[in-house]
Amino acid sequence: MDLELYDQTKDGARDADLQEVRDLIALAGKTLALKDDTEVSVTLMNNDDIQKINEEYRGVDRPTDVISFAMNDDDEDDLIVMDPEMAAEMPLNLGDIMISVDKVDEQAAFLKHSRERELGYLVVHGFLHLNGYDHLQPDDEKEMFGLQRQILDAYGLAK
Repeated sequence: MDLELYDQTKDGARDADLQEVRDLIALAGKTLALKDDTEVSVTLMNNDDIQKINEEYRGVDRPTDVISFAMNDDDEDDLIVMDPEMAAEMPLNLGDIMISVDKVDEQAAFLKHSRERELGYLVVHGFLHLNGYDHLQPDDEKEMFGLQRQILDAYGLAK
């Protein structure tokens, strides 16, 4: 996995958090058998910044924990027609994941589990959304949450 990791937090992200994001993205990419040159970005930020994004893109004026912006959302207006051989040689860019570290702390305390577990959950959850997984229907939820659990357990963040 080719990860672009951005720290936009006010006080600077913890080194352990940055390493956890790197490790989980790599593990999740291997679990889904993605090509090594698959690209994704993760940005860690605070509540005020993610609230602005949530308002702008979702029309919800409050902070959220994670937002994923998939590059391939099947919008035909945005499709680029390309030679199949050339397309096969290009790296796949999954999109962007944005996570509020403030929400990581709040939710870990509320749920009474570790900060590492909460951050890991949000990273994997956002990553799976970028790969087309969803939880709107019961069968989809079972599949996505089962895969989330598998990845988090393999990383050592069992619930």
